[in-house]
Amino acid sequence: MRISGGRARGIPLRSPRGVDIRPAMDRLRQGVFSSLGARVEGARFFDFFAGTGSYGLEALSRGAAGGFFIEDNRAAVAALKENIAAVCRSAGRPESAVRISPTDVLRWTPPADEKADLIFADPPFADIPLLGESLLRRFAGFLGPSPAGVVVFEMPGELELACEGWRCLRRIGHGRGQPTCCLFVRC
Repeated sequence: MRISGGRARGIPLRSPRGVDIRPAMDRLRQGVFSSLGARVEGARFFDFFAGTGSYGLEALSRGAAGGFFIEDNRAAVAALKENIAAVCRSAGRPESAVRISPTDVLRWTPPADEKADLIFADPPFADIPLLGESLLRRFAGFLGPSPAGVVVFEMPGELELACEGWRCLRRIGHGRGQPTCCLFVRC
């Protein structure tokens, strides 16, 4: 798995061994970032269930201003630190542009002065039926006032996620049992 675009294109991302992490595949990320287009440049992001950090690091490589990675698995956090260093070095960006919050996603809240333009969520697929709607409700308070704020939510193709106040702008990927991403916007 590698960064697929931007200044750090081609940089490999390390994934921890023996940890149940399902990194976002290159082709799916390419589709997501093609769909996001100009929204990425200068954006602040929150990357929930960050794992290897593939979504947030892809955004950073493509011009995002920075953001937070929220991940509570120690092995994943160690790999994430290495990935941040490699991508920042390649992209000519300071590591201080991003921060890691090694805590449970359901307990994390951003600092009072931080809002996101982009939120990436890649939860364990088995947890989505129980957590999906509540995560979207939480994320509404984490986005900035801009109507252009987007939540990129990765889920299996057979799942549908609907939540009052949100609409799916686009679904990327298809197929039962295959990872897909829904781009949600507030309505």
